[in-house]
Amino acid sequence: MNGDPFSRRRAKRFAQLLDEANGGPRHHVRSRADDQLAALVAVSRQLGADPPPVHIDTGFRTDLRAVLVATAEREGIGDTSSASTDSAPLGHRGPVATGPRGPFLPAATARRARARGAILVGIAAGAIAVSGISTASENAVPGDALYGMKRHTERAQLALTNSDISRGQLFLNFARIRVDEAATLRGDRLGFAAVLDDMDSDTRRGVRLLTTAATQHADPAGLDAVNTFVVEQRRAVDALLDGATRAERDRVRRSTALLDAIRKRSDALRAAGACGPPASTGTDTLGPIPRACPGNR
Repeated sequence: MNGDPFSRRRAKRFAQLLDEANGGPRHHVRSRADDQLAALVAVSRQLGADPPPVHIDTGFRTDLRAVLVATAEREGIGDTSSASTDSAPLGHRGPVATGPRGPFLPAATARRARARGAILVGIAAGAIAVSGISTASENAVPGDALYGMKRHTERAQLALTNSDISRGQLFLNFARIRVDEAATLRGDRLGFAAVLDDMDSDTRRGVRLLTTAATQHADPAGLDAVNTFVVEQRRAVDALLDGATRAERDRVRRSTALLDAIRKRSDALRAAGACGPPASTGTDTLGPIPRACPGNR
């Protein structure tokens, strides 16, 4: 399947899932993207059942309309003249039959038009859902009613991102959010540890994507982003030690040890890159494993 989040098959499948969720007939097919799209479907259903009090500003509406209009023009949605001519049998370019509502389109052409319309529905629903629910739930913390929607929105953001660098930065941003959530859970040993577990997982996934991209493209920008994150995150994680219980302090130290390891990995990859390719000898949970420069062995 095309990795582009707005590819035809992905958008069409999203429209099918929305239709099924709203009581439409099941299509008895399954796509590898279903798990990712399920988050968007859940957001759409929640918005329909309990719309959040969110104001969509004029700029967003204008930008969304421009996207839809551009997509319609590119895909030829609404242009029946070329579609009806191109769908005629080979060698036939005569008049197209018309009815009381305009040109009569062959069944195949009508299906293509509906499929293209489904793409627009998928794009619009996904954009509006992500924008609306993320605004309503952005301050939710574990235990709040909207926290599950907040996490669904994060998965939807990842599903709509097709660049490893952008995905890596998103994961690091989620790790920043998790440390803020942990600050509200002091005294809840299990909840505090669970949020830090999620934070460390997001951190590893983001760092792995960024260090891999930096090594593959010989571009230190990814390493710069990792180092900036480590400095800021270490400060925020250290703040969790204030007033923490012994168990909480032990758990926080595991996260600070991870951040220290990440900084060492980033610096080692930068040094290995300066020695010339290849800069790594394998991979682990933090991404490429830097090779030792010949002079440092």
